[in-house]
Amino acid sequence: MSATGPGRAPAEEPPLSRGGEPGEGPAVSPGEESGEEPAVSPGAEAGVSRRSVARKVLRFGFLLVALGFGGWAVASEWDAVVAGFARLSWAALAGSLAAVIAALLGAMLTWRTLLADLGSPLPLRPAAKVFFVGQLGKYIPGAVWPVLAQMEMGRDLGVPRPRSAAAFFLMMPIQLATGLLVTLVTLGWDRYGWLLLLIPPLLVLLEPRVVNGLIGHVLRRLKREPLDHPLTRRGMLTALGWALAGWAAYGVHLYFVAPEGGLIFAVGAFALSWCLGIMTFVVPAGAGVREAVMVVVLAPHLDRGSAIAVALSSRIVIILGDLICAGLAGIAARRDSV
Repeated sequence: MSATGPGRAPAEEPPLSRGGEPGEGPAVSPGEESGEEPAVSPGAEAGVSRRSVARKVLRFGFLLVALGFGGWAVASEWDAVVAGFARLSWAALAGSLAAVIAALLGAMLTWRTLLADLGSPLPLRPAAKVFFVGQLGKYIPGAVWPVLAQMEMGRDLGVPRPRSAAAFFLMMPIQLATGLLVTLVTLGWDRYGWLLLLIPPLLVLLEPRVVNGLIGHVLRRLKREPLDHPLTRRGMLTALGWALAGWAAYGVHLYFVAPEGGLIFAVGAFALSWCLGIMTFVVPAGAGVREAVMVVVLAPHLDRGSAIAVALSSRIVIILGDLICAGLAGIAARRDSV
């Protein structure tokens, strides 16, 4: 019987615990008792859906623009490209393209190693899709498109944006340092010894303690959380190894196009051309600068017309390699929600 009387309000029943007995634990709502998930409002679902559609549209637009600029790069030099390819056998062209794909894989593995060392290891196929599709942005005027694309696609795989940006920007000093070292070893210290002036500052930038300090400073300025996993020396050395393998593959690519100087010369010629071209940020992917340097470097072995044809042929093969890698990576990872 309840303890009520004149002028007294009825006593409240204690809430049921999870065991069903009064007073033995916190109150349980009917939804919790039945194990049902909290309801999501239709408005929230609609907002998520709209954002998802908008992101897909932006990605599709990015691909269209990147492919458009890539196609324009081929079409604008079509006559010279045809003349350059005419001097190559199908076997040489196929070997050159295969070597480019191997070099691009080396670049992807460099980036993937850095990302894993920073705390975001990715499976091979999703990593390849993020890297290769993002790299198509280098054909769009402006230097920001590849990193923006990789940050956006990486976010869907749980990679924080600052971590994606750090891995992307670390690629530059790694490729420059290894490329300049390859140039000195293959083309000779007597002719290109001045490149030694660039190597010490690059080596300082590749010291993990310096890298971690710079990244931490930038994150503090942006009011972001510090890195959970600072870069390690082992991770940096592994990334440097993949970068060196990439230069060797690029040298094989150029050797198939222009075997006159030999394989060692081809490795150094491509590395020097790329390094000087990529330091020119005002043009997409070093367009024009890399080819001009390559013509000069090839001068001891080829006449000017042949050197120009080789440089343009090399560029077109690399564009084809970029497109093939992005397409194959997208197909291989089509079941992943990237």
